[in-house]
Amino acid sequence: MTTQPLRDRYDLAVIGAGPAGLAAAATAARLGLSTVLLDEQPSPGGQIYRGIAEAAAATRAALGADYRHGQTLVDGLASSKADYVAGATVFDISPASRIAFLSGGHARAVSAQRIIVATGGQERPFPIEGWTLPGVMTAGAAQILLKQADLVPSGRVVLAGTGPLLWLLAAQILRAGGTIDAILETTERRNWRVALRHLPRFLASAYAAKGLALLAEVRRKVRVVSGVSHLRAVGGVGLEGVAYRIGGATETVIPADTLLLHQGVVPSLHLPDALGCSIMWNSLQRAFQPEVDDWGATSLDHIAVAGDGSGIGGAQSAARRGRIAALDAAFRLGLIDQPSRDHAAQRDLKALARDLKARRFLDVLYDPPEQFRVPTGDTIVCRCEEVSARRIEAVIAQGVLGPNQIKFFMRCGMGPCQGRLCGLTVTEMFAAGRGVSPAEVGHYRLRTPIKPVTIAEMASLPFGAHADKAVVRL
Repeated sequence: MTTQPLRDRYDLAVIGAGPAGLAAAATAARLGLSTVLLDEQPSPGGQIYRGIAEAAAATRAALGADYRHGQTLVDGLASSKADYVAGATVFDISPASRIAFLSGGHARAVSAQRIIVATGGQERPFPIEGWTLPGVMTAGAAQILLKQADLVPSGRVVLAGTGPLLWLLAAQILRAGGTIDAILETTERRNWRVALRHLPRFLASAYAAKGLALLAEVRRKVRVVSGVSHLRAVGGVGLEGVAYRIGGATETVIPADTLLLHQGVVPSLHLPDALGCSIMWNSLQRAFQPEVDDWGATSLDHIAVAGDGSGIGGAQSAARRGRIAALDAAFRLGLIDQPSRDHAAQRDLKALARDLKARRFLDVLYDPPEQFRVPTGDTIVCRCEEVSARRIEAVIAQGVLGPNQIKFFMRCGMGPCQGRLCGLTVTEMFAAGRGVSPAEVGHYRLRTPIKPVTIAEMASLPFGAHADKAVVRL
């Protein structure tokens, strides 16, 4: 792995240094492709392995064996000849594959014959009343603080929501010496009945033993309230408590200083959508994702998507997808023939198919309830522009067709987060209001710059670096 100097042109550029990006870059470089790995974070690992290279022994122990496995991927990159750029925020890719990124406060650009997008996933929005109060944050944000700064939430801590990450974070907080007052689980009981047909494949996978051990570890130490059907954060200047109901029962309020929310992970859509890749609705995971084949190839000849950005599968599956996409890149660029590609990818392809089938149990079981996906009343939907559910409901009732039209009426989705925190919620609200599938509603049309960038930073690009950019998406 090298960091300087960068070439002007590469065979392959990989964007994102999570498990998929690390595996893809290392594999491609070993196959002989000139490879550059661009990553926004200060060190490799992505979200799941964030800070793995610098983590103290106590932190590694608290985060578990799966986290420590990330060091293997980082070591694989380090021993390869791939160029690695940390702190590189990709904000634009031209039709001729000229990649513009910020690094050290300046804009730079490199070109590549092929690009693998490995930007992973993000937490699904969880809009409840009071979720904008100080003291309320996502489980993923709390996990970042634990991994990157060894910070554990103090005081009265409540976790709420559904999904594997909720339980993983609870275990990690406990191992790191923290305490949790309660877990308010919103998983619907009826989900168990629907998920049962997927249970045999799940029990035969590595997920089962790990998951059951995790649940047992947490339940021994934390009060768990199941079947929660209503949630709201209570407070004035900051969080003071969490109110919840189970079915039609009377509302219960428990005091809290910190509320950590989570209801699953969805693919990060911004980069592939802005590039013009075909996007599809995954009804099982309730999310939009790029349309890809078994090799991660998209509708654009030179673009592939690997890892959770192409559908949520977890860290091991992401690494497999990264290696598969790298092998396909080597084939498409003429370094290996098709039989060699297929033979080299055979093990990962079979393991990936097996893992994704086993994961269907988790997707069905942790399907988030509609009341937490479709907010109502004064609950804030777009945090950047402070747009409430009531205002969105009103324009839906007036006949506004979808997410892109709503931008013109109330700037919903046009803030600094560029719709990351409200996009899926707005789609779900339109789908519920019109009685159609989210696939029919569609999603925010995403444009470059992919990340916020100043005029001065864009102007610092080398002259002519994006002169080929002639396509404007409206």
